[in-house]
Amino acid sequence: MSIVAVGINHKTAPVAVREKISFSPDLLTTALQEMLTSVQCREAAILSTCNRTELYLVQDGNLEVTQDKLVRWLEAHHNVPASIITPSLYWHQDQNAVNHMMRVACGLDSLVLGEPQILGQMKQAYNQAKAAGSMALIMDRLFQRTFGVAKQVRTETDIGASAVSVAFASVNLAKHIFASLDKAKVLLVGAGETIELVAKHLYENNVGKITVANRTISRAKEMADQIGANVITLPQIPDYISDADIVISSTGSPLPIIGKGMVETALEQRKHRPIFMVDLAVPRDIEEQVGELEDVFLYTVDDLQGIIAKNLENRRKAAVQAETIVNAQSGSFMSWLRGLNTQDTVIAYRQQSLNNRDQLLERALAQLKANKSPEAVVAELATKLTNKFMHAPTSALQSAAQGGELDKLIYLRDIFNLEPGQKD
Repeated sequence: MSIVAVGINHKTAPVAVREKISFSPDLLTTALQEMLTSVQCREAAILSTCNRTELYLVQDGNLEVTQDKLVRWLEAHHNVPASIITPSLYWHQDQNAVNHMMRVACGLDSLVLGEPQILGQMKQAYNQAKAAGSMALIMDRLFQRTFGVAKQVRTETDIGASAVSVAFASVNLAKHIFASLDKAKVLLVGAGETIELVAKHLYENNVGKITVANRTISRAKEMADQIGANVITLPQIPDYISDADIVISSTGSPLPIIGKGMVETALEQRKHRPIFMVDLAVPRDIEEQVGELEDVFLYTVDDLQGIIAKNLENRRKAAVQAETIVNAQSGSFMSWLRGLNTQDTVIAYRQQSLNNRDQLLERALAQLKANKSPEAVVAELATKLTNKFMHAPTSALQSAAQGGELDKLIYLRDIFNLEPGQKD
């Protein structure tokens, strides 16, 4: 028995290949059940995101045979030739597979080092596998241990403490300038991917009010509806900018949208209450001269890149600590897994039985010393020994029967050598 992790990610394949073997959430249950049958594995889980698709499985037998079955199944399931899939795949087995899975959950294998979203996606993969019935003891324990490792890494290192995207860095800067964002009013200019990420971070930080200005109202409204923001057009900016404590802009305009005169007027209307401004656009959306004004804190994308570079270095240092934690925990998990082998199980069962015997025998000897009837002592000892040894199997049989787990019932009957119809 071994654990296998196989996948394709942003390092091994372009998006044109990754999208060919991604799994739709709606069809994941079917895919997991197909995988169990076609690959003939004991347990299975699938993680599918925009940057990676990974399959985790518990299997018996030769890894090469499993690889062949898995590739043939992927080929059939996605209707994509193996010649396209195979060159981009990476394979890990046993502790390397466990180590890889834990690294993924901690963000150590992500496009953005230490990003936290992957852990949520990993938890979703776990829930989907549980719902599909493709997960049992080993995979369940592996996922639970993986979640614990990710939490430990977040708690004991600074892997996620520093902003490493311009969107996140913008919001972090705002948090440093304003004691609290819950009363701050924000004007976002543009409605592209960068501004959408900024809006998401602001919303998660409970910012007071957000207004989105964009050339196309419909595009801005689509994003604004998700965060409860107002929408205006670009020509309306002069009417709204005086109300904004924070202005963050990222459009594709060839010329500046916000000029020095517009901001001077806004400051007068605000009675010179400061404005924090971030220009994420290239070319600039905000005139360079705006930075010369008192009561304006203006940052450009170049300013943020310097902050991000420093933060990335901090994350790399934290990643070294995280790798140490992952290596130790993956080793610990494999020790637990090895404890499930036949020899250790037999030893553990025998030791438990001997402990039960010794406890009851000690009680019986004490009763004999107390001049209790030997017949009564022997009868009690026999009854209690029988009950002790019957308790766990009886509970397992009842649980399997109540849960309609026919396979488990057959397995248990075989263990205890119970022939069909046998009553004594």
